[in-house]
Amino acid sequence: MPDKIYPSPRAALEGVLFDGMTIMSGGFGLSGNPESLIPEIRASGVKDLTVVSNNAGADGFGLWMLLESRQIGKMISSYVGENKLFESQYLSGELELELNPQGTLAERIRAGGAGIPAFYTKTGVGTVVAEGKPTEMFEGEEYVRETWLRADLSIIKAWRADPAGNLMFRKTARNFNPNMATAGRITVVEVEEIVPAGTFDPDCIHTPGIYVDRIVLSTINEKRVEKLTTRPRARLEENA
Repeated sequence: MPDKIYPSPRAALEGVLFDGMTIMSGGFGLSGNPESLIPEIRASGVKDLTVVSNNAGADGFGLWMLLESRQIGKMISSYVGENKLFESQYLSGELELELNPQGTLAERIRAGGAGIPAFYTKTGVGTVVAEGKPTEMFEGEEYVRETWLRADLSIIKAWRADPAGNLMFRKTARNFNPNMATAGRITVVEVEEIVPAGTFDPDCIHTPGIYVDRIVLSTINEKRVEKLTTRPRARLEENA
C-alpha cells in the first residue's frame, strides 16, 4: 500500500498546484474548512484559480485568504453571504461568479465523482439559473439540464483517517467534504487524528480510502463559528 501520510500541509500539496487550476474546497460556512491547507495554497502564490465551494469563507478566514490575495479568478458556489470581500470583488467585475442553488451544487459535485456528465432538475427552471441551459419535459414538467463538476484538486477536512485514507467526519463538518473527495483528480485531506489500520468499523467509514491520495495532520483546528448567539443559562431551582 502506498504511503499516503505526509509530514506537513505544505508537503501534502507539493507538486499538485498550478496556475489556472480548479480546486474544490470542503466546508459549509466555517464548518469543515480545510484550515491548514488553504494558507499553504496562498503561500504558494498559485493564481487564476477556479474554486468550487459552498461559499468563500468569512472575513479573515478560510477561502477569504485567497480572495484577499487575488488568487481566485472564479468562484462556483451557492452563497455569497456576509463575506464583504467576496461581494465587492464580484460587484466590481474583478471576480467571476457562477452561482448555483445549493442542492444543485451538491448534486453537480456528486455527479462529478460518480462519472455522470449531466442530470436534470426542476430547481431554477424559469429563472436566471436556467439561462442558456437546455431544458426538457418529463411527465409534463420542465426540467433544466445541469452538468457535473470535477476538479484538479480537492482539499478536504475530516475528523479521523487511517493510513489507507478511510475517513470519518464529525457531525455537520461532514457537509460537502465527502462528495468533493470523490470528484478531485487528486484529493488531499487534513485530519485531526490519524488512527491505526483496522480501527474503523467498516460500516462507520464515511469516505473510502480509494478516493484519498494524501493525508496530513491538521496544524490549525480553530473551528471558528461565523455567528455565535448565546443566552444566559436558566438558574436551577434550589430544590430541583
